[in-house]
Amino acid sequence: MEHPNSPEHHTEQRLTDLEIKASFTEDLLDQLNAVIVRQQDQIDRLEREIERLRQQPAEPQPGAFRSLRDELPPHY
Repeated sequence: MEHPNSPEHHTEQRLTDLEIKASFTEDLLDQLNAVIVRQQDQIDRLEREIERLRQQPAEPQPGAFRSLRDELPPHY
């Protein structure tokens, strides 16, 4: 058994600490990748929605005629 103050024990402890940090780093990376995938999906949906809105006519449809009586009078 290694003595707690021996160089081998110190090296083993440092190696263990690095392995733990690497494990947490890998987990964090997986979480961040999942966030990026969700954000990209949302961006894609929003871009499709913008394109759909751009395709809508700016002018009212012929069947959607509004009477001038429905319009508010101008303010004086």
